[in-house]
Amino acid sequence: MAALTDLDRQLLSALREDGRASVASLARRLGVARATVNSRLDRLLSSGIIVGFSARVRDELDPLAIKAIALIAVEGRTTDRVIRQLRGIPEIRTLHTTNGGWDLVAELRTESLRDFDQVLGRIRGIEGVVNSETSLLLSSVLR
Repeated sequence: MAALTDLDRQLLSALREDGRASVASLARRLGVARATVNSRLDRLLSSGIIVGFSARVRDELDPLAIKAIALIAVEGRTTDRVIRQLRGIPEIRTLHTTNGGWDLVAELRTESLRDFDQVLGRIRGIEGVVNSETSLLLSSVLR
């Protein structure tokens, strides 16, 4: 994967602010030609730096969604295999490796407590997961 240039970083920043921005508006904002923005986008997509585009929904518009953070301990050298299996669980919104007492941190989002319970069961049932601790997120006070 090629190193990111300053222009790449500026483009990624602009897309994080407004993922629906047109190529023309991105070009104006960055002070470059539209062809430059197109080629950078193509390269960022083909190299896997940009993995997709999505719509974000304001949390308060989905007040019944269950959100949680799961701390996961993994046995020995099974981390890569566990990560591959966790990536296949759509209710896991983000997944991070970490240091300290836990090996992985996952952000979960489900539609109901029943779904939440099932997701926890799936996580705990993965071979190599030796322990987990989950905390429900009640309200966001800083974003």
